[in-house]
Amino acid sequence: MTSPLVTVEDLIFEYPTTRALHGVDVSIARAGITALVGPNGAGKTTLIRCLAGLQEPFSGRILIDGIDCLDDPRQIHNRLGYLADSFGLYEDLSVRQCLTYVAWAQGCLENETDRLVNTAAERLDITERMEQKAGALSRGLKQRLAIAQSIIHQPEFLILDEPASGLDPDARFRLSNLLVRLKDDGMTLLVSSHILSELEDYATHTIVIRDGRIASQGPMDGANAATEDERLTITLVAADLRLDKVLSAGVGVSDVRLKGRTGHCRITGGEAARHDLLKSLLAAELAVVD
Repeated sequence: MTSPLVTVEDLIFEYPTTRALHGVDVSIARAGITALVGPNGAGKTTLIRCLAGLQEPFSGRILIDGIDCLDDPRQIHNRLGYLADSFGLYEDLSVRQCLTYVAWAQGCLENETDRLVNTAAERLDITERMEQKAGALSRGLKQRLAIAQSIIHQPEFLILDEPASGLDPDARFRLSNLLVRLKDDGMTLLVSSHILSELEDYATHTIVIRDGRIASQGPMDGANAATEDERLTITLVAADLRLDKVLSAGVGVSDVRLKGRTGHCRITGGEAARHDLLKSLLAAELAVVD
C-alpha cells in the first residue's frame, strides 16, 4: 500500500476563546483528490491554514512526505500550493503578467519563467486569455487563473478552500474536469466544501469534520453507503426564515428550498448527517413538527 503524502497527528489549534481543532488525525492519499467536508464553523479552514503553514498549531504534527512542516517550512512551502476561499488578483495586469509575477515571487529561475507560465496556463486551459486583463475575466476564468498561480511552481500538493463557491454550474463542471486532470498528472489535491455532492463526482477520498473533530475519512468507494443522496423534508410549527440558513449550513446538504413552514433539501451522509442536522435545528430553537 502506498504511503500517504500528508499525515496529520493529534493536531490541536486554539483561538483565544475557543478550541477549533481537537486532536485531529488525518491521512491524505498521494495523487488523489480528497474532499474535506463539513458545515460552516466545523474547522475546515483552520485545518487548511495549518496545512498551508499559515497558522502554527497549539500541538501535534503535520508531515508532508515525511517532512515536519515546522522543522522545514521553506521546503514545505516549495512543495505545496494554496488557494483561499477569497482570493485577489492584480486586475490591471494581463493573465500572462499575473502568472509571471507569481513565478518571480515564488523564486522561480528567470530562464524557467516562460516555460512555467505557459505550462500553468495550459493545465488550466487559459492559454487563449494570456493577453487579456485579469479584471475582464469571468468569475470562472478568474478562479482558473488563481489556481494557475497556485501551481506555477509545480507543487506536489494543492490545497483549495471552497473553490466552487460562486461559480455557475458550467464553470463548476469545467473546474472539476481541470482538477481531475491535475490529479491524473500526479498532483495530490485537498478540496474543501460544505456540500459533499459538489465533490463526490470526482473526489477519490473524503474527510468529514464536525465541531473540530474528524467524523469519518477514507476512500469514496467505502463511503458510498453514507454518501447516497436522499430527499429530506422538514416541517416547522410556524414559518421561519432561519430554516434556510440552518439547512444551507448543514454538512452534505444541497438544493435547499422553502415553502411556507416546510423546507426541502437533498442530504448525503446517512443517519449521522440527519442526526447532526436535527441537532442544528434544535440548537437554533426551531420547533420541528416532522
